[in-house]
Amino acid sequence: METIKLPFYAKLTFVLLSIIAITFIFYIGQNILIPILLAFLCAIILRPIVTFLKTKLRFPHVIAAIFAVTIFVSLIIGIFAYISFQVSDIVSDFDKIEKNISIHLNNIQHFVRDTFHLSSREQKAYINEATTDSMQKGKELLGVTLSSFSDTLLNLILIPIYIFLILLYRTHFIVFLTKLFKKEDHPKLFEIVGEIKIAVKSYIVGLILEMIIVSVLTSIGLMIIGVEYAILLGIITGLLNLIPYIGILFAGILTILVSLTGSADLSIIVGVIVVNVIVQLIDNNLIVPLVISSKVEINAIASIVGIIIGGAIAGISGMFLAIPIIAILKVIFDRMESLEPWGYLLGDDLPKTYQWHNIKLPLYDFENFTETSTIDNEIKIEIVKNNETIES
Repeated sequence: METIKLPFYAKLTFVLLSIIAITFIFYIGQNILIPILLAFLCAIILRPIVTFLKTKLRFPHVIAAIFAVTIFVSLIIGIFAYISFQVSDIVSDFDKIEKNISIHLNNIQHFVRDTFHLSSREQKAYINEATTDSMQKGKELLGVTLSSFSDTLLNLILIPIYIFLILLYRTHFIVFLTKLFKKEDHPKLFEIVGEIKIAVKSYIVGLILEMIIVSVLTSIGLMIIGVEYAILLGIITGLLNLIPYIGILFAGILTILVSLTGSADLSIIVGVIVVNVIVQLIDNNLIVPLVISSKVEINAIASIVGIIIGGAIAGISGMFLAIPIIAILKVIFDRMESLEPWGYLLGDDLPKTYQWHNIKLPLYDFENFTETSTIDNEIKIEIVKNNETIES
C-alpha cells in the first residue's frame, strides 16, 4: 500500500483543522474532561506510592490504590480544614478590618481633595457613577459562581474516584494503547509513554516544591513585619501561586486586607507589598529555574499562549493544565517524524548564558547552533553547522 504524500498547504490545513476540532471538543466537554485530566496528573504523582505499597509492604493492588488515594484526599482535606478554621478567626475580626479600611479610605479622600481639589461629595459621586455597572456585573458574576458551585463540588467528589480508577486500570489502558499500534511500533510507544510520565511528574513535583517554598518564605516575611495570621496567609499565597499570573495578585490583595486586622498603619501594607515582591523575585529567578526542572523544555511564547488559551477554554483549571498538556504534546510531536517541526516550535533550544567579563549572563539569540559565544563591546557569535562557519 503506497503512502500518499500531500503538499505542504494540505498538511497545514489538516493540522489546523485538527487543532480547531480538539479545542472545540475541550471547550464543550470541559466539565467532563477537566476532572479526568486533573485525576490523570494526580495519578502520575501517586503511582510511586502504589508501587511502594505493593513491592515493599506486599499490599494487593486494589488496597494499595485505595490507600494512596486516601492519603492524598486526607492531605487535601487537612490543608483546607486548617484554612477554614483560620478563616473563621479572621471573620471574627471583620469589624477591625472594616474600621481600618475606613481610616485608609478617609486618608485617600483627604489626599485627593488636597491634590486634585475635589470635595468629598464630588468624589462619592464619581465613585457611585463608576461602580453602578460594576455592582450589576458583580451580581451577575455572583449568580454564575453560585450556579457553578454544585458543579465544582461534584468535580471534587469525582476526581478521587477517577484517580483510583486510573491507578486501578493502569495496565488495562497500556494494553489498549498497544492494541492501537503494530508490534514494531511498541518500543517507540513505550518510549513516548515513559517520556510523558517523566515530564509530567517532574513538572508537578516541582510545582508542589515551589508551592511549599513560596509558602514558607511568605510566612517568614509576614512574621518579620508583624502581620497576624502569617502562616495562613503564607499557605494561601503558595496555593494561589499555582495559578499563573493572576494568583499572586489575588494573594497580595487578600494579604493586605487581612493585615488590617492588626493595625491601620500604612507601613504594614507597604511591608506586605515588599514581602510579596521579594518572594516573587526569588521565585521567578531562583526557585522556578532550579526546582521546576521539567524534562521537556517549552519556550516562553508557547507557555504564555497555552496558558491564555487554557484560561479561555476552562478558566483556572485550564490555566493549570496548560503546561502539562503542552509538555505531553511536545513529547508526542518529537517522536513522530511528520509532527517533529511542531515539537521544535514548542521547544526551547536557545542558549541560556553567555560570557561577559568572566560573568555568565542570560542570552537569548536567534540560533542554537552556537558552540561559543562571547560579548566584549561587540557580539561575536560563531555558528557551526554542517562543517561551515558563519561569523556575524
